[in-house]
Amino acid sequence: MRLFDTHCHLDDDDFDADREGVVSRATQAGVETILAVGTTADSSAAVVALAARYDSVLAAVGIQPNYCAEAGPDDWARIVELAAASKVVALGETGLDRYWDHTPFAVQQDYFDRHIRLSQQQSLPFVVHLRDCEEDILQMLREARRRGPLQGVMHSYTGTAAGAAECIELGLYISFAGMVTYKKSDDLRVVAATIPDDRILIETDAPYLSPHPKRGQRPNEPALVIHTAVCLAETRGTSLASFAELTTANAQRLFKLRR
Repeated sequence: MRLFDTHCHLDDDDFDADREGVVSRATQAGVETILAVGTTADSSAAVVALAARYDSVLAAVGIQPNYCAEAGPDDWARIVELAAASKVVALGETGLDRYWDHTPFAVQQDYFDRHIRLSQQQSLPFVVHLRDCEEDILQMLREARRRGPLQGVMHSYTGTAAGAAECIELGLYISFAGMVTYKKSDDLRVVAATIPDDRILIETDAPYLSPHPKRGQRPNEPALVIHTAVCLAETRGTSLASFAELTTANAQRLFKLRR
């Protein structure tokens, strides 16, 4: 059985004491590939270095919306440069966030637009963070789609079934993290059941969002993505082995990897 954790912050300080163990346990658990996702220019450089260090790790580079206000004048140029680095397969984490008030919304929109345009120029998929702003995200995606095709993933999805359907129509995949396993997440599991087989992905968002039955454990880690896979396989009425293979194949297709 092969698993693919499509979103992990492997450079996070929570992993400093045992990063080797985290990667090793993931491999032992059947996690064939980990996408390490950057949140700042420095973080993006760090995940590129981790991808160079570990065979099972790939990198995504970008500036997460809550950190855009902290970006220095040269940071976007660094992201553009890092996008060409070995084993970089995506841009992000990007997107929009109305829950936290760390970055003016117009600045978030500017950086989201930059990531999407770079994605269209470089043919790299982008990784979207969405929190309390589904319509804002959809509006920007609609506008971008008029310029050309979109390729990307809605990460740790918590939006509506209608929103997911439109994102899929616009060309994106939908990824679910540990929240879909929580006892009070019935509505999210209903959404997950509506995603077409060829557009669903799984992730940990580690070190955050540990899945049930490990909820509350910190840090979350890629090996625990199996719990999300188990939950979603049951939700969708399929076997764990089939769902693991399906989501791994989907991730390989999105990130343009050889099987």
